[in-house]
Amino acid sequence: MQRILVIDDDPAVTSVLKRGLSYEGFAVSTANSGTEGLTLARDQSPDLVILDIMMPGIDGLEVLQRLRAADPQLPVMMLTAKDATADQVQGLERGADDYVTKPFTFEVLLARLRALLRRRDVERPEVLRFADLSLNTGTRRAQRGPREIDLTTTEYDVLRQFLEHPRRVLPKDFLMDRVWGYDFGGNSNVLEVYVKQLRQKLEAAGEPRLIHTVRGAGYLLRED
Repeated sequence: MQRILVIDDDPAVTSVLKRGLSYEGFAVSTANSGTEGLTLARDQSPDLVILDIMMPGIDGLEVLQRLRAADPQLPVMMLTAKDATADQVQGLERGADDYVTKPFTFEVLLARLRALLRRRDVERPEVLRFADLSLNTGTRRAQRGPREIDLTTTEYDVLRQFLEHPRRVLPKDFLMDRVWGYDFGGNSNVLEVYVKQLRQKLEAAGEPRLIHTVRGAGYLLRED
């Protein structure tokens, strides 16, 4: 049984999610503060976290950072009333794998949650390589030469698509369908956020760029 941790200070939200997700076969724990949520995450090792942003004490973005520091691969879905594009971009840049705004439809949230969990299913390990970049699908860790690179769940999924299709222009729609598997509602910022984060991590030691933008077409993994 997969374990879901819901961190939200609104008892109506935690009640709805605990009842609905339990009915769908998940083991659900709830926390009404960031501090309590971090304690439960440490003690129970959830398979996925649903996290509010606006909470008293430690807010959701700080909780997200601490969760990421402890487990870079833990899927985290933000569930919040902060629906501005800038807020969504900030949440994704801080490491969230998905961003759902309130009010929400339970059926849609469930579909997105299952999509995140599917992406974390155990796969037959293999090592994908291009130039001096490698990606181990078992450990979900990347290397640029001898330098190891920590990736979030979604960063891993995006990078894997590039490594499985080297030297091929990948349209944005292709990447979003392969990585997220559902309509993002036309929010074109999401993919750009993850490409930017991947470039920063892959080029952190001054290495040459591998992920290139092809204007009007998409992105391309190639050597300069």
